[in-house]
Amino acid sequence: MTADSESGPAPALAIASGNPSADQVAAVLAVLSARAASAGAQARSGESGRSEWSARYRLLREPLVRAPGGWRASALPR
Repeated sequence: MTADSESGPAPALAIASGNPSADQVAAVLAVLSARAASAGAQARSGESGRSEWSARYRLLREPLVRAPGGWRASALPR
């Protein structure tokens, strides 16, 4: 057995090059942890992360308003 196999499982994050300070490594870990937590919360809430641009309901046209000033109402955001 080597010393590497006795120390436990392989680390989840390895610094490939450079010499980052402890503060820099902590900042990267904080960002990665927050990202993983938000992805987990999004998966639990059932949100798909799909863009509103691809929503099927946007393809449907709303009925036209037949009233005085209806042409103005057609251009207003809903």
